[in-house]
Amino acid sequence: MKKPREAKRMSDNSVEERTGKAWAQWFKILDKAGAKKWRHKEIAWYLYEKYHVSEWWAQMVSVGYERERGLREKFQNCAGEFSANCSRTFGVPAARMYKAWTNEKSRRRWLPSAKMEITTARPEKSLRAKWAGDTRLSVYFNGRPGGKTQVAVDHMKLASSKESLKMKSYWSSALHRLEKILQD
Repeated sequence: MKKPREAKRMSDNSVEERTGKAWAQWFKILDKAGAKKWRHKEIAWYLYEKYHVSEWWAQMVSVGYERERGLREKFQNCAGEFSANCSRTFGVPAARMYKAWTNEKSRRRWLPSAKMEITTARPEKSLRAKWAGDTRLSVYFNGRPGGKTQVAVDHMKLASSKESLKMKSYWSSALHRLEKILQD
């Protein structure tokens, strides 16, 4: 069984190639500007406006800086919430995949102890659900050529980085079980 991937920081070479500076240079620039006291949005805007870093790379550098300076943990978004995500492509059409999630009997085969209450559903496109406790799920179904479907699970409102890593592992195992069942 695959181990879930942890988010790793982009390499110095990649950052320098795309932004003109390596991590250490960005950290020094942001420290000097006082970014430790700024919100995420302010850091990204500063990079975009003053250094003409593209929006995507301004976000990437901001997150890297926040993690480096202890302002943000792994799996934590800029609002301070934690989440876990996992995706996999299955060799079945979206209709069959959607049923595996929305039909309680089908779902119990691969998520036997799940306490999940679907709150919003768009057939063969997405669903949202309450999960045990106060956490939430968003699940997206993306049809692919050849009758395949990519499923992306986003488990939100988790308590900590540690809980996020635990749920990444949980969803990786759950999607593996689902894949086995769908192969029958």
